[in-house]
Amino acid sequence: MTLEIIPALDLREGRVVRLRQGDYARETGYALDAVEQAQRYRNAGASRLHVVDLDGAREGRFENLSVIEALAKLDLDIQAGGGVRDEADIKRLFDAGVQRVVVGSVAVRECERVVGWIERYGAERLVIALDTREVDGRWTLSSAGWTEAAASTLDELAPRFAQAGARHLLCTDISRDGMLSGPNLDLYAHLTTIAPSLAVQASGGVRDLDDIKALQGRAAGVILGRSLLEGHLDVAGALRC
Repeated sequence: MTLEIIPALDLREGRVVRLRQGDYARETGYALDAVEQAQRYRNAGASRLHVVDLDGAREGRFENLSVIEALAKLDLDIQAGGGVRDEADIKRLFDAGVQRVVVGSVAVRECERVVGWIERYGAERLVIALDTREVDGRWTLSSAGWTEAAASTLDELAPRFAQAGARHLLCTDISRDGMLSGPNLDLYAHLTTIAPSLAVQASGGVRDLDDIKALQGRAAGVILGRSLLEGHLDVAGALRC
């Protein structure tokens, strides 16, 4: 299985930022234009870009749609989320030119509703985001921009979505997000056991080429955010790896 390299841009008030462990109070801003940075990734060989509207993720409404629309005009497949709460939001992102819509909070809170969306739009058009923390040996889930704990666990929802025909699962270990501490290999090995049919996108902690090599066979793709923005990795090198 070839590991897909997926650069990421997180947006807040139109700016490119990164949060540490999903904490909005621990934000790092970058003096970058989102469209120009995305074009750099494309020029280096990336074919897909992961975009998160952080304002939307917390507030439940799109705040960075104009930037997403501009990104969708580039020669890149865009997968975008943050603020998707209902079917109208999905249609709005598709109309903006997004190829795949990332569904997070509503997938955690209303699993069966999202199962219906998979049936309606197809498994290739939706990415299910189940973002997790390990608490007392259980993979707990979070929603609302990681500000709220959910009742369901990863072990309950990942197999359910796989059974429903979902194809793409984005899973972030929140404790490692933005920390450059290395990916949680045990988490992704666990996912291959409980939901082997899902193409998992690993996210959180990736810092260097050794981390990318270690994810081979454990994930279908890897999301790269801070490591690219701060020069620990570059897209061309990751693709060669």
